[in-house]
Amino acid sequence: MEYAKHSALMRLIGLGGVDSKENSRAKLWGKRLEAPMVLAAIWILIDWYIQSKGLDNQYTAFTSDWLIWLIFLGELITMLFLVDNKTRYLKQNWMSPLIVLGGLPILWGVDTFYTGLLRTMRLALTIGIFIRVSKDTRDLLSRHNLGTTLFVCFIILIISGLLISGIDPAFETPMDGLWWAWVTVTTVGYGDLVPQTTEGRIFGALLILMGLAMFSMLTASFSVFFIEQDEREISEKEDRNIKKIEGLEVKLERIELRLDQTLEALSRLEKDRDK
Repeated sequence: MEYAKHSALMRLIGLGGVDSKENSRAKLWGKRLEAPMVLAAIWILIDWYIQSKGLDNQYTAFTSDWLIWLIFLGELITMLFLVDNKTRYLKQNWMSPLIVLGGLPILWGVDTFYTGLLRTMRLALTIGIFIRVSKDTRDLLSRHNLGTTLFVCFIILIISGLLISGIDPAFETPMDGLWWAWVTVTTVGYGDLVPQTTEGRIFGALLILMGLAMFSMLTASFSVFFIEQDEREISEKEDRNIKKIEGLEVKLERIELRLDQTLEALSRLEKDRDK
């Protein structure tokens, strides 16, 4: 039910993506193009900030507009080429052709209220892209308690940072402690902040061991997630192959039936001739 509501909302705002009834190739490329679209959404936010602060010039603004327009155009053309029902795709993703067609005046240098409105729509589009991707993110976090593991890691980092700033004078502020805890847990170890007391060093050694355990769990969770994705794709391919084989078996049965009928007809003809 939650997935259906999510899909209906995305279709309503023109970011429905690839329909579940589409072919597997279109679904696969829909997933592959999510990452470039997220990067484009992030760049739209950066571009909006640069323009709002007046840090850009005419050349950079022109280049940025062309880059964003080409990304949306490339996604639209690719998906229209792959999907079976192009009308349905355009209805469920009406925002993409609107941005592509409406972006032409910006590229031509037409500076009007319409241009500003389109830039605002393009900015709003980034929210929709993040919402569309958030479904996959929630699926990822819900698998194998990954969300819980991340939350526990976050709490451990906060507590460790606060504790080390309290027991070791080398850390003047809690932020120093949080930075040290993060660097220690990730086993990066920049060395800009190190414990000076025996208690701090013992605590640091324990945190290193804890960090190894936490990152092992996170790595295992991510690995299982991607392995399951590969297994799901393999399973889908096997199902398609099985359906093809079943279809061939049905056709063979029909051919055998027709052959039997033909042989019976020939047999009757021979009997009639003998008579």
